[in-house]
Amino acid sequence: MEKRLRLAPSPTGLFHIGTARTALFNWLYAQKIGGKFLIRIEDTDFLRSKSEYTANILEGLKWLGLKWDEEPVNQSERISIHKNYIKKLLECGAAYRCFTTEDEISELREEQKKKGLPPKHDNRHRNLSKEEIETFISKGRTSVIRFKIDEKIKITWVDQIRGEIKWQGKDLGGDLVLSRRALEYEIGDPLYNLAVVIDDNFMNITHVVRGEDHISNTAKQILIYKALDFKLPTFSHTPLILNEEGKKLSKRDCVTSIDEFKDMGYLPEALANYMAFLGWSPKSVEGEILSLDEISKIFDLSDINKAGAKFNWEKLNWINSQYIKNMDSIKLSKIIQRYWDDLGWEPPSKEWAIKLVTLIRDSMILLKDAIDQSKPFFLLPPIQKEGQNFLENIDSKASLKLILNYLIEQKTVKLDKEKAKEIINEISKRHNVKKGILMKSLRVAFFGCLSGPDLIQSWELFSESQSDLLRIERCLITI
Repeated sequence: MEKRLRLAPSPTGLFHIGTARTALFNWLYAQKIGGKFLIRIEDTDFLRSKSEYTANILEGLKWLGLKWDEEPVNQSERISIHKNYIKKLLECGAAYRCFTTEDEISELREEQKKKGLPPKHDNRHRNLSKEEIETFISKGRTSVIRFKIDEKIKITWVDQIRGEIKWQGKDLGGDLVLSRRALEYEIGDPLYNLAVVIDDNFMNITHVVRGEDHISNTAKQILIYKALDFKLPTFSHTPLILNEEGKKLSKRDCVTSIDEFKDMGYLPEALANYMAFLGWSPKSVEGEILSLDEISKIFDLSDINKAGAKFNWEKLNWINSQYIKNMDSIKLSKIIQRYWDDLGWEPPSKEWAIKLVTLIRDSMILLKDAIDQSKPFFLLPPIQKEGQNFLENIDSKASLKLILNYLIEQKTVKLDKEKAKEIINEISKRHNVKKGILMKSLRVAFFGCLSGPDLIQSWELFSESQSDLLRIERCLITI
């Protein structure tokens, strides 16, 4: 039998990292067992669902490298089918019309609160007669459809992550609402717990992998599966992603959408790699930098932890930096070029751009770091206080004059790393100047301070962009 897994996001907001990790776990497990990964857009909340959020979710999945195997299903296109199944549940006596008003429900909850009881519907309309139903309708009362839950029933299933899980009907909050309110004998729009069962059965889903916050929903849904004589899928409930305080990661933690991670400068490969280990602990693995294909070969739902997984920015940053360091220079330069384009920075040549990227990538954590790291190569940096203090040294001033004179006399238009080293060595030897003074003086000229990337490689780049003489001259003028 073909194994089929799905991601079923609601397009009511931007693609969240919690949803992204759920997608990743589904995708990895589908790859591991040779199954299919499918998408269902649960867009029946017409007030909050937006097409731009659907597009954002699908774009985010593509960006992370999580390809799906069939065309996405839109739940909103199946509402009439959902309602037909509700009719079947009404006809067989598994469901009924409930005319309890919102005010009556509020009164019931207030009474339960005073008694210290959990909120729970009292199922007051479960056994209404035909005449009583007609009376409520004649008075203009609206009704929801409720699914009967036997309080004595025991619901159990074997979860691939958590083992055997047990629930009792009395703990499910009373009879389950299947549809929104509607007038007369109409059936309102179907709600989540009903629609998800119908659509998972329609899509032949064999494995449901979702967050632990759905455990109580699973107990309710199992009862609907059985009432409709549907085959149960295998359930797995992943741990939540927690913030540093051990609470569920939310929008209050600032960065939660995949777009935000992308804009901050994280690589999709790095974020996917990090998310895979966010709650998953393989029994044996060498290293933490693994491609999705490598992870899928060793991934198993039984290795996922039951406890919540704390989000660790330091770990994510380290993984991202490793991907940047190991990325092909040509590929990385194409990515960074987009930042330069946005700022109007134009490299002298593609080769120059590749050399610059190779120079700065080891000091990058995020892709955005390329802006600050490469800025001195495009714009003349101001001379900072420490640089000014160093230039006041007579040896520093003399060193820069010697280097400038040498470049002018030798008519050095473009130099490489070897030539740059040769110039330093020759001037040091000929004029008895310490190499340290020569190099620090050049660093101040180039970067306006005493720190920065490799000086010799930088000089090669400044020479190629014909800005090395200008930078040296401006220091001599300011002294």
